[in-house]
Order: sequence, then C-alpha cells, then structure tokens
Amino acid sequence: MRIALIDGEHYPDVVKWAIEKLGDVCCAVFLGGSEKIGCIEDLEKRLGVPLYHHTNYLTVLARALHENPNVEEVVDLSDEPVVGYEDRFKIASLCLLYGVTYRGADFTFRPKPFKRTAKPSIAIIGTGKRVGKTAVSGFVARTLKQIARPVIVTMGRGGPEEPELIDGESFEITPEFLLNMAESGRHAASDHFEDALTSRVTTIGCRRCGGGMAGFPFFDVVEKGVALAESLPHNLILLEGSGATFPPYRADGYIVVVGAGQKLSTIANYFGPFRISLADLVVITMADRVEKEKVEKIIGVVKEVNPEADVHVTAFRPRPLGDVSGKRLGLVMTSTDALEASARHLESLGAEVVHTSGNLSRRSALRRDLEEFTGIDAVAVELKAAAVDVVTKWALERGIGVIYLDNEPVNVDGKDLKEAVLRLGKEVLRRKGNDRGC
Repeated sequence: MRIALIDGEHYPDVVKWAIEKLGDVCCAVFLGGSEKIGCIEDLEKRLGVPLYHHTNYLTVLARALHENPNVEEVVDLSDEPVVGYEDRFKIASLCLLYGVTYRGADFTFRPKPFKRTAKPSIAIIGTGKRVGKTAVSGFVARTLKQIARPVIVTMGRGGPEEPELIDGESFEITPEFLLNMAESGRHAASDHFEDALTSRVTTIGCRRCGGGMAGFPFFDVVEKGVALAESLPHNLILLEGSGATFPPYRADGYIVVVGAGQKLSTIANYFGPFRISLADLVVITMADRVEKEKVEKIIGVVKEVNPEADVHVTAFRPRPLGDVSGKRLGLVMTSTDALEASARHLESLGAEVVHTSGNLSRRSALRRDLEEFTGIDAVAVELKAAAVDVVTKWALERGIGVIYLDNEPVNVDGKDLKEAVLRLGKEVLRRKGNDRGC
C-alpha cells in the first residue's frame, strides 16, 4: 500500500493519471502550491482517493502514516518549487522514522527493518563522529548501575568479526593487557574496551562496515552481539552507535549525542532530524568550545524537530582512571581543542602537565611528539585511536606509567544529566515490566 505526495503545480487530471499508474494508493498528501488547482475540496473529488492537507506538510504526512499503518511506501509525485532538497530530506527522515520507503522519480530511501530486543534497551547514538558518544555511553552505564545491571553492545569500524565479551565488572584491564591485545592483532582501543575500562561494566564488541546517509550500517554483526547480551544475566542492554551510524534496532529509549562544534546544517538538515526525532534525551557536548549563540541555535533545531526531547548542554571534564597527584604528566588527546582545559583540570587535581599532544589519531605526528616527552612520570591518554599500539607501548618500554583518561559530561546549563539518565532508565525498565533487577 502506498501514499502519494502531490502538489498544486500539476493539473488534477495529471495527478489522477499518475496515481492510477502507481496503483495501490490508499490516500494522497497535499504538500502545497496552487497554480493549477481550484479549491482543495474539488481536488479531492477529482483524485478519487482520500486527501490529507494541512499548512504543515510534515504534520499531515505523520497523521496519514499513523492512520494507515499498512503503508509500505511513500511516493513523491510533487516537484519544485513546492518542495526543495531540504524538504525532501525532512520527508525522508519522517518516513524512515515510521519504517517506510520514500521514493521519487530518481531516488529511493529504504530503511533497514528495525529489530527489537527481548530485554529493555537504550540506544546511545550520535549525529556525527568525534561528538563524545563513547564518553556519554560510559557515563550512562556508570549511572544506570544504580538501578540495573547494564551490558553495552558496541559496533565499531575496528570491532571484532565475532562478538567479543569483556567482563569489565570483575576483570582488571591494565595497560599491559591492552598492549598484549594490540600486539596480537586486536584493536585494543575499540569502544568496548574503553567502555569496560571507564565504566566497569560488561561489554560486547561488534564489527560494522559502511554507514548509510540515515545511519544504517552496510554490514554488521550486531544481531549476534545482541543475542549474546540477551543470554547474560544482565537486565538492560545499551546499544552504542559508531560515528553517525547506529545499530538497526528499535530501542526502548534513545539518547542522542550532538557535538556543539558540528556544522548546524548537518544537525538541522539531511538526516539529522531523523536521529533527533528518535531522542528521549539530547546531550549537546563540548558546549564550552563554541559561542553561546551556536548552542542556542542547536537547541532551537532540536526543539523544532522534537519538542518532547529533554535537552542537556554539557562540557567534558577529564576523569583520570588513576592517581595523578604529584605526577609530572605528558597529556595526549585526539584533539588540540581540549588540551588546554584538560591540562588545567588535571593540574587542579595536583598534577603538573609538562608536555601535550593533540595527535592521538595521527600516528606519525604522535610519534614525533612523544620524542619530546622528557622528564615525565606518566602519560595521561584517552583510550582512543593510537592510545595502545603507540602511546602505551612507548611508555611501557621506557618504564613510564600510563593513566587512561575518561571524558565525563558535566552540565553547564544548571540541569542534572545524571538524574535525567536515571529517569529514562527507570521508565524503560518499567515499560518492559522488568524493574526487579537480576
């Protein structure tokens, strides 16, 4: 069954002809335009199918999809100037949200079928890469340990071919262990290692390759990872996305991470609205690195797309997973933007930061930087990119300590992200009737 999108820039007889050629059209949605039609009521009579119309085409299309649950495809018979490229991406986002195909004359957006988890689940997804999604996931996992026993399922470009379980609850993850993993050919800085290290929860690492415009992976082994998670005694599954890609599961709750430094167009347009429309919570990260006006614009976009979402504005603060007091440190991070603030925070904890590098994701430049790291007691490094195979190896070979850094989101808007995460967790557990724990 199909819904046809039509406009007033085509003559009614032409629209009727096209609808008949399509076949199996249950109704039409009017997008606007008036050049070649009379009144709307007359148009509906001439089409021969029910017509939905409203001043907001997204509102009326959502109503048509809701009232016609057997629709599998929305076909666009409209044209410029009634709808432009931005309009069509908004329509595509709405169609994907409802799990239906959106097709036009020379394009097709086809959603992957959303699977369901048997256990309660929360997805943590991002609107792009380097927005701090893994850090937020770790924070969410640590927080939800107060009310549940979570297990995290990750999907990384460097993840294992078969799901890999890391028992972060009982197994101590040391620099030596991670280096051994790296030297055996594993990506020891993969997200499931980072989550297990920073949150002390059980994690399951999965592989994925490719990412579509809307966020669906081309290939992945997440289904196997979820099956493994459901076989464990844990009662809450956290589905962690990768970059702008996310597991093809319809979770019971969604936390969407938006980087304040992202281009506003990538959040407001294309398939940014699709991701935002899924959100129960929206966490805007790194808000301290941009102008206040930029953050306000992002909040405006979120509220326009998803007015029900609970929006939190945050900044990251480094959380060392070891004692830094009294130590002379070399600080290594993926970005130069955060180096100065992170160094100040570590020094407020009693450390002295004597060398820094923002080249953690650029191995050649990183090795050159490390040659200048003299007179230090330890290297403080995020568990990302070359943290293990380059930085950890370099430090251990020289008898220098390694202190891994977590990045913890801290509200800068007066709100309480921890309480919001707990509320969402309790609601998700309640929805599935599984709030008794394990």
